[in-house]
Order: sequence, then structure tokens, then C-alpha cells
Amino acid sequence: MIRAVPHVAALAPYALADLGGEGVISLAQNESAFAASPAAIAAGKAVLEQMPLYPDPEWPELRAAVAEVHSLDPVKVLCGAGSMELIGCLIRAFAGPGDRVLGTDYGYAFVASASAQVQADYVKARERELTVSVDDILAAVTSETRIVFVCNPGNPTGTLIPNAEILRLRAGLPADVLLVVDQAYAEFADADNDPGEIFALAERGDTVVLRTLSKAFGLAGARAGWGYFPPEIAGEVRKLLNPNNISIPSQAMAAAAMRDQVHMQDVVAKAAAIRDGFAEGCRALGLTVPQSHTNFVLIRFASPEQAQAADAALREQKLLMRGMGGYGLGDCLRATICSQPVMDRALAVLKGVVK
Repeated sequence: MIRAVPHVAALAPYALADLGGEGVISLAQNESAFAASPAAIAAGKAVLEQMPLYPDPEWPELRAAVAEVHSLDPVKVLCGAGSMELIGCLIRAFAGPGDRVLGTDYGYAFVASASAQVQADYVKARERELTVSVDDILAAVTSETRIVFVCNPGNPTGTLIPNAEILRLRAGLPADVLLVVDQAYAEFADADNDPGEIFALAERGDTVVLRTLSKAFGLAGARAGWGYFPPEIAGEVRKLLNPNNISIPSQAMAAAAMRDQVHMQDVVAKAAAIRDGFAEGCRALGLTVPQSHTNFVLIRFASPEQAQAADAALREQKLLMRGMGGYGLGDCLRATICSQPVMDRALAVLKGVVK
């Protein structure tokens, strides 16, 4: 019998959301409720005849678009098949057996999976009231810590810490610890936090900032993400990236979407309005919903049993939220923001469960 190496054989597969089957509306994947920019769709269609060719491994148009929008050096922009690829390559490049990768209680679960793949220990620092705590992260750093990952805004909590806290974290970390700031939902919070302050940390040589086009830009299916990297860090990560990682249509769509900031900002505003109305409706039922700075909300029920009852009732109505038991939040469901009629249906179901 052919066997995998022991540490791979011991791994559990990465847990994706249950999609629910035919006819089910998913509120579980944090996908955009709105279509991508028409300019992005047109750009993707325009390059389909180039498909016999390999994609450009330097992502010139996407890098240029990112640099233009955020006033960054395009040379320091690396692109990945979603930010997941960049996370995996960062961990493979800078952590290994006996090393520690430090996250937080409710940080992105893929970081734990990627750490296990290289036999590094994944450790969680405590969050306070479902929010990242810089003091608890700093207290959890040891001589074995190689990388610190912080999601801001957080997933699955939706909570946000100000830039000043990220800067304080970087100042308090040892110089040989890499800080990775995962900003997958940053477009929903850029009005509250100046993104330039965080990108500037990459100039120090010890911090990476990651973003994606899967959320606010509506391109989850295109698998396009990017990060701002110090050159020395980028050089090591490039060794591990698939050199043809983002397809020709995906690169074209991502570049066009990035340049259509008006469309993105309109999507963010519409999603935020629906989100805030739904959250208030949940709170009116006596449910706890932290203020979200993303395209989803975390709903805390009175007990795990009530959360399970809500999940079952939603499924009966062909609606599917994401259970949070894997994050130690068995009394919670996470709801991606969908169109207003869908959110109204979901709120009606929750009202029936709570009442």
C-alpha cells in the first residue's frame, strides 16, 4: 500500500463550507452579493482567444493596476491564486518543524492548515470580545515564533482594530518575526483605516500585507489575490509560487476590476447598508451581533442548541449559513450578506426560531 508521509496522513482536509445542494441559497461562503464590474467581465471575454498561451508570470497589468490605485511600488506587489496561495507560500518559506506560527482565537483557519503542512506549531493568542488583542499577541510570542498572522477585519467575527494597534503590534514584535496582515475584507473598512499606513510597514522589511479580489470586487471564481512584500521576503516566496498561477482571463478581469473603484465602492456601500439593516433586525430579536466591517455578520445565539435549531430551520427554507463550531463558536452562525429579499427571508426564519 502506498502511504503518504506521516504528517500529511495525519492532516484533516481543509473544511470548506457546505454548499447545500440544488436550489439552496448559500450565505456561507462570503461571496459578493453583487456582480463584478462590467469592465472586468468585458476584459475577461476580450482575452479568451489567448487561451493557448501560458499566462504572464509577472502579472504586469494587475500589478500596475494595484500600484496605481494604492500608490505602491509595483515591483513589491506579488499576486497569487487568491490570498490563500500567498499564505501557504509564506508559511512554507519561513516556518518549519519546531517553529511557531502565531494567530488569534478566531483568525483565518487556513493558516492552521498551512502550518500543519510544514510541521510548524500553530498557536492562538486570545481575542477579547471577539476582537484581536495586541497585548495578548505580544504576550504569546516566544523564541520559537517565526510568523504572526492578524486578520483585520477579522473573519469570522467581522470586527476591526485601528491601524494604531497594528503599528503598535509591529513595534512590539522582535525584528526576526514576520508580521502578516491579512486584509481580505479591507475594502469594507478602508474608510475607517487609512490603508497607506499599513502598506508602509512593508518598507521596514519585516511585514507583508495581503488582499484579495474575491470579496468586494466579486471575483471569487477568478482566484486572484495580491500582497505588498518587502523585496527579500518576496524573493523567497516567488520560489514557491506556481509560476503560471493566475489565468489570462483572471489577470485581465482582476486588473479591470481594480481600476473600476467606483463600481467596487458602490458594491461595498450597498452590501454595508443591507448588512447593517440585517444586523439591527437580529439584535431586535435579542441576538448578539458584533459590529461588522465586512460583507458578513456573526450571529450569536443563546446557546449552541438554539444555533443548531436556527441552522435546521434555515435549511428547511433552502437557506444556508456557516456553522462556527470549528472556531469554538458553537453558539454562532455566520451569514454572508446577500440581496435584500434573501436577507429578509433569513431574518423571518430567525424570528420564528427565537420567538
